This record gives sequence, C-alpha cells and structure tokens, in this order.
Amino acid sequence: MRRRTAIAAAALPLLLTAVACGTAQKTATGASPAATPAGTAAASGSAPAPSAAASLTGPLGDAKNIKVDGSAGTMPKVTFPTGNPDLTSSARVIAPGDGNAAKEGDTLVANVSVYTWDGKENKTVGSAYDKGTPEFVPVNQNLPKALHDGLVGLKPGGRVLVVIAKDSLDQAMMDNARQQGTDFGVTSQVLVIDVVSAAARAAVGNATDPGIEGVKLVNPGGETPPELTTKTAAQPPKDLVVKTVIKGDGPKVKETQTVMVHYTGKIWGTDKEFDSSWKRGEATQFQLGQVVKGWSQGLTGVAVGSRVVITIPPELGYGKEGQAEAGIKGTDTLVFVVDVLGAV
Repeated sequence: MRRRTAIAAAALPLLLTAVACGTAQKTATGASPAATPAGTAAASGSAPAPSAAASLTGPLGDAKNIKVDGSAGTMPKVTFPTGNPDLTSSARVIAPGDGNAAKEGDTLVANVSVYTWDGKENKTVGSAYDKGTPEFVPVNQNLPKALHDGLVGLKPGGRVLVVIAKDSLDQAMMDNARQQGTDFGVTSQVLVIDVVSAAARAAVGNATDPGIEGVKLVNPGGETPPELTTKTAAQPPKDLVVKTVIKGDGPKVKETQTVMVHYTGKIWGTDKEFDSSWKRGEATQFQLGQVVKGWSQGLTGVAVGSRVVITIPPELGYGKEGQAEAGIKGTDTLVFVVDVLGAV
C-alpha cells in the first residue's frame, strides 16, 4: 500500500511544479491521505545540473504576435513570431467564454497546453489534450501574477494565453526550473488554458446524520466547514464504512481519477484532528490510485458534489506502522469527513 506520494506532480505544467508545489499540489505536514514533504515533487535525479545564467542577444519577438488557432475545447495550434522570446510575463484572453466568471479561490477544471518559447524550436512541453483529461488549476496568489490575472474573470468555454517569464520568478524558482531543464534567462513558458468548468467550493444540500455510533457531524451549510467529533467510548467499525450525508448530483468518481476535495481527518475515540484542508484554507487534490486504500475504496463510486463520512480501519489506512509524526498509532481507526468537489 502506498502511503506517501507526490500528488499529481505531472498533471500541471513544468512551471507550476517548479513555482508552486503551492498550487493544486499543496499538501499537509501531517497525515493527509497522500501527504508528501514539500519539494519532493519538483526535480528528478536525471535533471541537468544548474548552469551559469545565460542572456539573449539579437531582436526579441513580441508576445502579442503569438498566434493561437482553433476553438477553445480543441488542441490549440500555436505559431510563434520570429526572434528571441519575450522575457516579460503577460496574459491575453483569446475567448472570454460564457457563464460565471472565475474569481479568487476558485478551482478551475481546464485543459492546459504548455510550450517552451526559446525562439528556436518552441517545443510543446505537454497538453491535457494529449492525455485526454483536463486538470485542476486553483486560482490563488501562489500562481505567477500574469497567470493569476489571466484566469480571473475567465468563463467556461474561455481560452487565455499566458506568457510566464523571469520577471514572475524569484531566484529559487529560476534555479529549480533550470534543474529541470528550463533556463528562464533565455526562454519563457507559454500556456494556453481552456476552461471547462469550475469545481464546487463545498457540498451543498440538506444533510443527513451519518448514522455511525460514536461519530457526530454538524453541517452548518454554505461554505462553512462541517464539524466532526469522534470522542467516544464506542468500539470502531472493523470494516470500511462510507456514509453519504449530502448527495451530490455530479458523475460518480472512478478509481482511476484524480479528485479535488476538502476534508478533515480525526482519530476514532480521541477526537484528535491530524489533518484538515479546511484549516489550511485550500482544497486538495489526490489521485485515487496513490492514496491509502480506505480513501481509494471509499471514494470510488461517490457522486461529485457529495459530502461523505468515512471510517477507515488500520489495515486500510496507515497499517501497523501508523504515522508517528501525526500521532497515528498502528491500531488507530481514522475518521474523515470529505467534500468531493471535482474529479478528472
């Protein structure tokens, strides 16, 4: 059973991995279902060693002359101007879309295509269209400013082109990117982002009692986090238990998908809280195939938009070893309340 994992590191572009383990990949320092130490998602052992800072000579191409053909929702065709890359960050809306505009704190479901603008090959780094599935892109201040500003106000069906250059990065980010093979001293990164939808911020609806002896749940409603209590003398269930307290109307989660969730985790009997995305103020994403079995089994088949309570016996959680840094013993039963906000 894999208990620790880098969360969807390859799902976001190179720059976002280098800049923001802090975007969709932010993880807890405690025992989240798939926690990872900060920075482990960033670089591989085969990455080239940092080199001396390079500089450009000759004329610069203008980012305004980058041409994007094709309609939003299809793989874009990007044509770059002649000359060296523009080393100034910028954003340009190609199509605004329709519906509710993205705002601070939203998590967008989007197809992201990434290009290295070096003025020579201008290679495609990767695209969600090649993978056949979109990804989660949180809209928050951890993003480079040009990317953040380009996403705010964009609507479903919209498309934005973003140039990320060295003026968006500090030295540590520059060094991190260089270790992965991208030198922002002489290149920029270009993103074409097609917004599909926005993930929910919370499960919404009339809540029912989970009906688990020893577990209490208060559901204030709206975006206010639920209050989970596990202080009890009752014996924990021996098997995995999943109770839906708010039933969502979205598609059912598949075991191969990545889910965007808010959650709180506590230890049965003690009411000890060992992790909470609500407390951190940001929803988290997990690939179900890379988390503790209680989560992967418990969330598979749950409708997006639901709130569920899951009790996980030790063998489906952190096993006999437990998770010492979070105060979880090998005999502890874990209890989670989870809002399933999206799945891709």
